[in-house]
This record gives sequence, structure tokens and C-alpha cells, in this order.
Amino acid sequence: MLRSLVADFRIIFERDPAARNWVEVLFCYPGLQALVFHRFANWLHHVGIPFFPRLISHIARFITGIEIHPGATIGQGVFIDHGMGVVIGETAILGDGCLIYQGVTLGGTGKETGKRHPTLGEGVVVGAGAKVLGNLQIGHNVRIGAGSVVLRDVPSDCTVVGVPGRVVYRSGVRVNPLEHGQLPDSEAQVIRTLVDRIQALEKHVEMLEQQGRFAYQQLEKVGAVAAPNCDLSEHTIQEFLDGAGI
Repeated sequence: MLRSLVADFRIIFERDPAARNWVEVLFCYPGLQALVFHRFANWLHHVGIPFFPRLISHIARFITGIEIHPGATIGQGVFIDHGMGVVIGETAILGDGCLIYQGVTLGGTGKETGKRHPTLGEGVVVGAGAKVLGNLQIGHNVRIGAGSVVLRDVPSDCTVVGVPGRVVYRSGVRVNPLEHGQLPDSEAQVIRTLVDRIQALEKHVEMLEQQGRFAYQQLEKVGAVAAPNCDLSEHTIQEFLDGAGI
């Protein structure tokens, strides 16, 4: 337990540029304090002592805003940054070097018994407000974007974004775990693809119209006029595309 606490303490200086000295980290980092409480409560839980592990967990939740069930298994060098609102369930397993941001839930999906919470591999980063629900297997070095909701297993070395979470492979690209601005925007990519498809279809329709001008004139007479083109220069569309980072 002491070795794990030392690793938890050291990782803060590697992961948080705001960590300046050991006194500040020891007394002002709720993530570290929550892990200290948890590792003691977890030891009591495995020994079989009733009530007191849950009491310690409850006290830690009151002090730090972080709720970790005494039965949860947490590896060495885990960093809970800020931490307010973090919930880690009873059968959750976190590998070494995981980075958890505020508002994260590692929870279950119902009243099933047994293993009902996720298992995170080594080096997993879970962004602020993300939810990982159920008995899932999250591979090593996975990055889960802020606000994502993960409901399926995730292979190693992937990035997950969106609701529900979508896997975006990042093979061969090494990304700093703190660089959340580099997360891909899968929804924006899909919208961009759809817009490109619409433009291609419009060009095809225009070509067919030129080849069959007479038929098109007949359609105009009966009121079946083609819909206007999708003009990307329109302010509303352009503003949306720019804001989505396309």
C-alpha cells in the first residue's frame, strides 16, 4: 500500500504543471487524498472488516467530492485530477497510470450481481464528465473524450468520442494524455462527408438536367422544380462548419 501511495504522489508532478511543491500536493489535491482514504478502506474491505470501509469511503466523499467504493481495485500511479463528482463502483478495476478527470463515472447499468463495473487497462485517460458503464474491457492507452458515454468494449490504443462513444483508431500516433484538444471530432467528419456527398449529387443532377433540358422544362410546367442547391457560402452553414472544426 505504501508503494502505491508513493507512486500516486509522484505521478502528480508528472501529469500536473500546476503542482509546485510537496506540501501543496499533500494538502490541496483531493484526488490524492481520496486515494489515501481508499487504499486504507480497500485493505480493511479485503480483510473482511464490516462497516468501517464504507464509513471511510463516505468520509472521503464528504471531504474530497470523490466517491470510491472500498471494493474497487486501483493500480499504482493513478491520478484523479480535480476529481469533484468522480464515482468509481465496487467492482471497477483501474490499471497503473490511469488519468481520471472530474465528473467521471465508472459505474454499472442495473442491479446485476458480480462483476458489473468497467475494467480500465494501463495508461487510460478518461476526460471530464465521461461515463463508462457496465462490465466493459477498456484496453491499454485508451483515451476517452470529455462528455463521452462508453457502453461497449474498447481495444487498446484507441480514442473514444461522442454519445454513445465511437472508437477512432489512432495507430502510430503518440498523443500526450493532457492534449485533449487533439481529440478527433467524428461527428464533424461525418457532416463534412455528407455535405461533400450532397455537392456531388447536385453536380450529377445538373449534368442530367443539361442532357435532358426538354424533360426538365416539362417538369417545370407541372411544378416539379428541383430543390435549391446547398450553398456553403450561406452564413448559418459556414458558421456551423467553422465552429465544428471542419
